[in-house]
Amino acid sequence: MVKTLSKHGNSLALVIEKPVLELLGADAATPFEVTTDGRALVLTPVLDPQRQKRFAAALDKANKKYPRALKKLAE
Repeated sequence: MVKTLSKHGNSLALVIEKPVLELLGADAATPFEVTTDGRALVLTPVLDPQRQKRFAAALDKANKKYPRALKKLAE
């Protein structure tokens, strides 16, 4: 995907489409870490640690409750 920057006051902005944000699990309130290697710009969503903890607990619960079904699906 090729994007162009848009003028936003005295700055430039990069618009990220909704499908891309959905893939990242991000929305307008999600903070992003911005890094670069001098040639490429990398945007990484900063995820809520409590949300990650809840997700890990739910995943663990599902793995304990449905181990055989999940193993069959993996095959």
